[in-house]
Amino acid sequence: MKRRVAVIYHFFAHYRQGIITELVQDPRHEWTFYGDTHDFSSNIKPYVFPPNINYVRLKVVRLIRNVIWQWGIVRIAASRDHDTLILLGVSKYLSMWVAAIVGRLTGKRVLFWTHGWTYRPKGPLRYVRRAFYMLAHSIMTYGHWAKQIGLEEGFKPKQLHVIGNCLDLRAQNQALLSINSERKSQIRIELFGEDKVPSIACTSRLIEVRRLDLLFHAVCILRQNGKNCNIILVGDGPERAKLEALAKRLGIKVAFIGACYDEKRIGEFLLASNLTVAPGMVGLTAMHSMAFGIPVVSHGNAEKQMPEFEAIIPGKTGSLFREGDLESLAEAIGPWVEHQWCTPETQSHCRDIIDRFWSPWFQLEAICRAVEGQDADDLFFMRNTKTVFDKNLIVASKIKLPRDLLG
Repeated sequence: MKRRVAVIYHFFAHYRQGIITELVQDPRHEWTFYGDTHDFSSNIKPYVFPPNINYVRLKVVRLIRNVIWQWGIVRIAASRDHDTLILLGVSKYLSMWVAAIVGRLTGKRVLFWTHGWTYRPKGPLRYVRRAFYMLAHSIMTYGHWAKQIGLEEGFKPKQLHVIGNCLDLRAQNQALLSINSERKSQIRIELFGEDKVPSIACTSRLIEVRRLDLLFHAVCILRQNGKNCNIILVGDGPERAKLEALAKRLGIKVAFIGACYDEKRIGEFLLASNLTVAPGMVGLTAMHSMAFGIPVVSHGNAEKQMPEFEAIIPGKTGSLFREGDLESLAEAIGPWVEHQWCTPETQSHCRDIIDRFWSPWFQLEAICRAVEGQDADDLFFMRNTKTVFDKNLIVASKIKLPRDLLG
C-alpha cells in the first residue's frame, strides 16, 4: 500500500541530498519534508530543496535552555494529508513529543529517525529517553550499537531498524571516476613539493572534540620510528590557529585546505592520502573517506563514538586504537603508511562496505521497511549478497548482537 509520509526534521543538512533524492524518486510512497532552513545550533550547510520536491518550512525556536519547539508541527501531525510520520528522534525537542502523541491519537504510523543510544544512559535521562522512544511504533537508528542498547532497554528487535547513514554516494562515484590516476601525485607535489612520502587526511570541522592534536603528535612518533608522513586537513573551524601553531612547533608538514564542498576536490585530497585519521569521534568523515576507497583510523570506545565508526573493520577498512592513547594511535596508523599509496585491495574493501551498508540505496530500503510496518531485518542485505565481511561486519568492533539478529 502506498503511504503518504511526512518527514519532520529540525533542518536538512546538505549531506542529506543523497537519501532525499532516492526517497522522492522511489515510486512506492509519497514524501513531504518539513524543517527549518538552517540549524540554529551550528553552521552546517543546509540542503536547498529543488521546486520538484514537496518541502514546507517549519521554524524552530528555543523555549528554555535545551527545550526546543517547531512551529506548525501539531497541525502537520493531525493532518489527514499524511498517514505516516517520520520524526526527528531527539527528546529535547518538545514538539516531537507532542507530534508523536498527536500522530498516534489520529491513527498514524509514527517512526523516529535518530542516532538512538550512542551510550548507555544513566539516571533520570534513561527514563526520559525510554518514555520518548516508546511513543513510536518503530525507531530507525544509524547503527547496531544503538540497537544493542535499545534491546537492553527493553525494546523488541523488530522495532529497531538499523538504517545507517550516508552521503551523496552517486555524486561521489561520479567524482571518483573523473579523477585520473596521476592527479593524486600532482596533489602531493602541489601541497608538499614531493609525492613519495605517504599522506594522512581528515575531512572535518577543526574543533576540539576531533582531537587532531593527537594525530600531530602520533605523526611525530611515526617519524621517530622511520615512518615519515604528511597531513592534509580539509575543513575549517575555531581550532585552526592552535593546530597551525602546533604543526609549526612540532616541525611536521600539514596542509590546511579550509572548508570545501566540491566532491571532486575533496576526492582528490582523499586519493592523495593513504588513510584518514579521526582521533576523536569519526562520524560522516568515515563515510566520506571510504566512499573514495581510503581506510579510516579512529578510537574503538563505542560509548564515545558516532555510529559510523561501525564501518571500520580492522585490517580491511581501517583500524581502531585505544581512546586517547597516543602510542596506540601511532601503532594503528603504522601499517597504513608503510607503502607509498593505499593498496587496490583496501580501496575495494572500503568502497564495498559503503555501497552495501552506508549508501542511499541501503538507507532507502531500510526506511521503506520501517514505513511499511515490516519487522526490522538489518542483516537482510547481508544474507542476500555476497560480501567479504560476512558476520564480522558487525562483530569486528566487539559489538555483540543477539542471535536473533545474526540470524
